[in-house]
Order: sequence, then structure tokens, then C-alpha cells
Amino acid sequence: MTKTNKFYDFPGVSAKAWKQQIQAGLQGDDYNARLVWEGPDRIKVKPFYNSEDLEDLAQTQVSAPNSWKIGQVCYVQNEKSVNNKALDVLNRGAESLYFVLPNPDVNLNILLQGIDLSKVPVYLELQFVSTAFAKKIAAFKSSKETSFLIHMDVLAGLAKTGNWQQSMEEDLASVFELTKLLPGHRSITIDGAFYQNAGATRVQQLAYMLAQANEYLNYFQNQESSVSFPEPIFKIAVDSDYFFEIAKIRALRMLWKSLATVYGAPGSCHIIAQPSKRNKTLYEYNANLLRTTTECMAAILGGADTICNLPYDAIYHKDNEFGERIARNQLLILRNESYFGAVSNPADGAYYLETLTRQLAEKAMDLFKNLEASGGYLKGLKQHTIQKKIREQAEKEQLQFDNGELVLVGSNVYVNPKDKMKDTIEIYPFLKSNPGKTLIEPILEKRLAESMEQKRLDNE
Repeated sequence: MTKTNKFYDFPGVSAKAWKQQIQAGLQGDDYNARLVWEGPDRIKVKPFYNSEDLEDLAQTQVSAPNSWKIGQVCYVQNEKSVNNKALDVLNRGAESLYFVLPNPDVNLNILLQGIDLSKVPVYLELQFVSTAFAKKIAAFKSSKETSFLIHMDVLAGLAKTGNWQQSMEEDLASVFELTKLLPGHRSITIDGAFYQNAGATRVQQLAYMLAQANEYLNYFQNQESSVSFPEPIFKIAVDSDYFFEIAKIRALRMLWKSLATVYGAPGSCHIIAQPSKRNKTLYEYNANLLRTTTECMAAILGGADTICNLPYDAIYHKDNEFGERIARNQLLILRNESYFGAVSNPADGAYYLETLTRQLAEKAMDLFKNLEASGGYLKGLKQHTIQKKIREQAEKEQLQFDNGELVLVGSNVYVNPKDKMKDTIEIYPFLKSNPGKTLIEPILEKRLAESMEQKRLDNE
């Protein structure tokens, strides 16, 4: 005789029935006023979700990498010392290397000596525009079995500094030449991390990244060449709003796939994530460990390909072995002790996350279309409409922090007045003003706690 599992014989309960039961428990209070809330992305969050929210699930399914890698950021000042550091961190848990190159004089043979380039992904962030260096990368590649991932987003450079590095024509031509010299490599980067660090909403971050990508796609399409648009890299920052950040990363893949289809570009993309700087604090700095842990978890569950954790003391200390080791170990614990590497795309099918993903994608697509209808990303920067929208949102968020509505432990609540930081600061932790002349108003990255921290430092 076959036994049946009576647990599965219970009838399904509709969303309407759940809502009626909740309404009864509220004893006359308004359901929407008490239990439905709206965040900065203007998405209304309900107290529960069920299968009825996923009736059009096929439209929201997203791809995700089978695994994620632990990245280590290395600022290159001396090639030999950075090479020694790179070899050391690879032995202690790092799986990919993210080199930040300040000038084109870097010797790649010294920098990459002894690194197994067939197994270790290497990111090169170029803080300059140089066709000669692109040729240097191509020549190095021709003699080595490696796959570089190149970060050189000239559009983000314009937005962050207010100026082109050379000129619009020369900067964009350099990006095209880099792709031409390195066919099959990921040589196009869309840097959206600075939007988050400047205070933009998630919808704004997604829409403006998509608009940047669209500018590059248009430029490539207008060139009389057979150079194919490569699989792009998206660089993002992740804050502590856990579920929304998971949904943001998933929505980014959906949005890129939709845009790529129009141009016949690769539908997949590579996402590199790092914790936000905006919510990090100078005082009660150990709380940054908790914030970055939550943010790395969101990056993993959202489907980032590579995660470079931010050391807890990064805003006021120079690079140091202890802070970087703790940052790597946070990721190693998440993978090996919390099993965050055991399942790919664990958010797939979750009612709440699927709904958030779809809503973020839809709102971002609407904003993107509005921006394109008004002339596109570059025109939006030149007319300062993008800067204005981000600044308005950042000021609104700043007011919430100043009033205590937005909480950062150790800064605006649970403050320890005995904390002293003046003698431990090695790098300037606040927004630096640039009085130079710019073509456009730059988008400035600023932490929420800066003004409050400056007053505390003055009173120490």
C-alpha cells in the first residue's frame, strides 16, 4: 500500500485570502499604511509574496555564473613590489588580480612575472588613455597564454572628473583601438560604482550604466570596421540594502541582455562588485566589517563574477597587509564555512527577489528610454540633468542621515564619544575639492558621515 504525504494535500492559499487574514489581524488599521512601504527606488514592498507574483516568471529569469572569484586590488607604483604582493595573496586565497595602473610606463613583464596567467584572471584598470600601451598589452598577450580584462571607461572618466583625458574623439577612438588590438578579450568596461558612491538610487545606477553601454554600442556601430563589440564588464558598488542589492545585480544582467539583443552584441556580461564606500565610517570602523560582509553576501547571491572586498580601514589607512587579509578572509569564510559557493543562482525563483528584480529592471528601462529620447548619456551630462538628479537624491539621503532616519551605527546613533581618530589617519578620508576648470559638472563621490566626522575630528 502506497502512503501519501498528507502535508502536500493542503489546498493552496491565494494572495487575496492571505491579505484578508492579515487585514483581520490589523483590527481596523489600514493594510497599505501599516505594512506596505516604499524605498528610494519608488518600489512598494508588500509584507508577503507568493506564486501569483511569478505568473510571468519566464520574463524575469536571469543567467548567473557557475562560480565567483575572490579578487585582490593592487595599486601599481613599483612593479616588483606589487608582483611580490600578487604572488603572496594568490597563495592566501585570492583567485584573480585587479591591477590599477596610474601611467603607461608599467613594465608588464616585471608586474606579471611568475603568475600563472592561464589560470589567474588579470584585470588591468588603465587610469590613462594610450594606444601605445594597448599595443604593449597586445604584444605581451601574443607571447603568453592569458586573457586580460581591461578597465578603461572614458565615459565614466568624463562623468567623474568633468573632463575628457584628451578629447571625446581621441578617447573613444582609443577604446575602439584597444578592442581592435585585443579581439576576443573583454576590453569594454562600464563603470557604475561611482553612481552608488555619489548617492544615486539603484534605478539611476542601472539606467545610467545602460546609457553608457548604449553610447559605446552606437560608437562601434558607426565605425566602418568589422570589429565586434566584446562581452562587456560592468563594475558596480553594493550597499547594505541586502535584498534590493541582490535584485539590482540580477536586473543588470536582464537589462544588458535586452540592449545587446538590439545591437546583435553578446548577451552575457561580466560583473565585478565591490562594497560601497558611501556608508563606511571613520569612527566605529569595526562596524565596516559587518557592512562589507552583508554587501559581499548580496554580491554573491546576486550573481557577480568577481568580488573585491573593501578593507574595513580603506577610507583612512594606506594599503596594509592586515586590512587586506581580513577582507580576503571574509570572502573565504563566506565560501568555505557558509557555503556561499555551493549553489549557482540561489536567488532564482524566490518570490520576493524575482519581483524586485523585475520592478527594478522595468523602472530602470523607463528611465533609460527617457534619457535616450532626450538625447542620450553624453547630452545628459552636458546639460547637467544626470548630475542634478543624482545630487538631488544624494541630498535627500544626506538629510535622512543627518536627521537620524537613516542609521549608521557609531556615527549618528550609539556613538562612543571616547573614540579618537586624529592620530591614526594616513590618507585624507573626505571629499577632495578640485578647483580646476571642467567641461561639465563632475559627479562627486561622498560618504554620508563625512560632515559629522569632520566636526568630531575638529573637537578631538
